[in-house]
Amino acid sequence: MSNSATMSSMQSMANIGGKAEGDISTIFTSLSGASHDVLPQRFADLKKTIVGTNSKAHQKLTESWRDLLAELQVGLREIQEKGSVIVPEVSFEELTSSRDGPAWIKEVAKRGVVIVRDVVPDEEALAWKQQVLDYIKANPQVKGKRFVLPSPPECISFLHHLGFPAEDKQAYEIYWSKSQVQARSHPNLLAAQKALMSKLFHADPKAPLSLETPVSYADRLRIRKPGDSKFALGPHIDGGSLERWEDVQYRSCYREILSGNWREHDPFDVGRRLGVNSDMYNGPNQCSVFRAFQGWLSLSSTGPSEGTLRVFPLIKEASAYVLLRPFFEPTLRPTDPNYLSADSWSIDIESTNFPNSFMAGAQELNDVTHPHLRLDDGGMVSVKKVKPGDMVFWHCDEIHAVESTHRGGGDSSVFYIPSAPLTAKTAEYVKRQKDVFLRGVPPPDFPGGAGENGFRGVGTPKDILTDEGKKALGLMPFSLEDGTTEGERAVLKEVNTILGF
Repeated sequence: MSNSATMSSMQSMANIGGKAEGDISTIFTSLSGASHDVLPQRFADLKKTIVGTNSKAHQKLTESWRDLLAELQVGLREIQEKGSVIVPEVSFEELTSSRDGPAWIKEVAKRGVVIVRDVVPDEEALAWKQQVLDYIKANPQVKGKRFVLPSPPECISFLHHLGFPAEDKQAYEIYWSKSQVQARSHPNLLAAQKALMSKLFHADPKAPLSLETPVSYADRLRIRKPGDSKFALGPHIDGGSLERWEDVQYRSCYREILSGNWREHDPFDVGRRLGVNSDMYNGPNQCSVFRAFQGWLSLSSTGPSEGTLRVFPLIKEASAYVLLRPFFEPTLRPTDPNYLSADSWSIDIESTNFPNSFMAGAQELNDVTHPHLRLDDGGMVSVKKVKPGDMVFWHCDEIHAVESTHRGGGDSSVFYIPSAPLTAKTAEYVKRQKDVFLRGVPPPDFPGGAGENGFRGVGTPKDILTDEGKKALGLMPFSLEDGTTEGERAVLKEVNTILGF
């Protein structure tokens, strides 16, 4: 094939999946090492729009900031003392029982994270992992194919993007293996998603959504090898970055925080999230729909220090800090012993600074940009040991990361499977996702390209285990009789129309 033909073919492949081709590092500077320009002046104007120029409003916000910093210190001491044991857990049986379980629900609502034990049997989860390994072996192009095109005065090198890091993949751009399709449609996974969303989140009965009806949001997988230190995904929050302030509907989710009443913020009120635009800049890897919980299914026995998930387990306080941080700046140098004192920070509505927030990126955090969280000093904790078949779910606003080095002796493997409720917007996404599923190319929110198109053993609708799984993937109509509220019945009818039923 000629160089021009190869280039044309690759450009065509890149357009198949919609967004630009790439991998998970595209959206995270902690993985890519990319730098970003200073934000334009309109972001200083945005600050004034949000908090105004009234001195009384600034005083109220400052008092709220000081109150928050004091409360954060109390919470941080508890996190530092307890470590991983602070992460709540519940059995699948208890989660899906008819009992409300007020004790564990209250703790999950505070921490924003939960381990669900025994969602599927160990042997079933391990069989899924082996099936994925066989799938990768049967399709050696997953490992990467490099094209070198002479283009004086330098050569342009392309690598087929199906994982990160490119030369020794740990996070794979694989979405449609048979085992992933089966896992997403497994009755226990769907039941766990339904129970968590309906027991933790709430909305007005007339709101057009169903927390009782999870939809399938296809995501990638991880098979992290012992000793790896490249997939060192730092602290971050998914679901947009600047969008949290810039999109009017998105920032309404944090209205109480931004008006100086952070203690009134309810992280589990889903109503305001329905019209949010969390992907204003069409970034690869940027989630465009509301996922109540992010999550993964464990395919290995993995504990702290073995390449697992880390979280900042104070959902309300962390959300308040992240949203207020752009409006305050230090008056002392970081080396000053009083740097973190509330007295050493003043209101800032003149600069364009939104710390570690960038267009088309995730909201990343570190000890320089968000020092009061003490992310490198006990603020982040690893989740407790999990075994194959366990799941971990964390709130969509939860600060989370991946341990920088895998110091264990076995692989640290997961299928990423979040919980997304049924809404008109998620149905629109599912409709697009169904189309790419049938072609084996990446889901709409993820880096594009040919993906698994033409792969041997790629998943098909025949691999979906249940009718509920088919509904979640947009392949069967929802039953209007499943709606128990006015809002649910309305959205079920609308969604069936969107999906063409």
